[in-house]
Amino acid sequence: MNRNLRWFEAVADCEQRGEPYVLVTVVGVTGSVPREPSSKMVITGEHIWDTIGGGHLEYLVTARAREALAAGRYDTRLEHFPLGASLGQCCGGSVSVLLEGQPGSDARLVVFGAGHVAQALMTIIGQLPWQVTLVDSRAEVFPADLAANITPVHSDDPVGDAPALCRGRHVLILTHNHQLDYDLCRALLDAGDAASIGLIGSQTKADRFRQRLAHRGYSAEQIASIRCPVGRSDVPGKRPMEVAVSITAELLSFGTASQTRGPRRGVSWPQLRDLMKAAETPQQPVETK
Repeated sequence: MNRNLRWFEAVADCEQRGEPYVLVTVVGVTGSVPREPSSKMVITGEHIWDTIGGGHLEYLVTARAREALAAGRYDTRLEHFPLGASLGQCCGGSVSVLLEGQPGSDARLVVFGAGHVAQALMTIIGQLPWQVTLVDSRAEVFPADLAANITPVHSDDPVGDAPALCRGRHVLILTHNHQLDYDLCRALLDAGDAASIGLIGSQTKADRFRQRLAHRGYSAEQIASIRCPVGRSDVPGKRPMEVAVSITAELLSFGTASQTRGPRRGVSWPQLRDLMKAAETPQQPVETK
């Protein structure tokens, strides 16, 4: 975690890692203030980047942002702060601050196999707020330029490692070996706690795997939980990138559910009106000795 980022670098970092954050912007000031309009900072549950001037103002804004993050509230709010005795700052002016909460993402994916399709998939998903674990027994096949949200895992026993790696996560099986694919399917069905399982292959492969799994005593419900062929059927093409696009389109429907949206979002006109009235209220002069 780099603590020396500017606010825009911190936003990009949080977006890529899927971490919730609040972007704070000074949108208006009157009188003497520590920072001018457009000054920004980024706040997460554990870190802050950049500054809107420090002091008790920044302390209070940080506390309110973290309170919202802890409660899972990712709304947009305008707040007004007179910089007088109540905040322990002697600037004597006032600051209007916009707080924009961003929910991040808790989408987690484990991909077995780092071949051509997986590498094409990493190119796409490296730009999305998914946290990805890429597993292969062949160290030499891992791309050298993986995005920050992708963690390569060199495993000499992918089947044995699968239950611990995949608990609560979406899984894609894209290996170069049909028997390994089959063994991974069995390991994941036995564990029974993956969020979803996708298996690359033709319809013929899918039918053969279903027969083998049924012969091994797996229920129809368990077998049906494996999506094979993986990806959207309405996205054509067999090139690695085309298959990766198809798989990504399917994965996006499995991500974190969108929050319920009401008819009004963002900052309402009554909030803006009240804030402007507060900003126009004359501030008591700060006594000096």
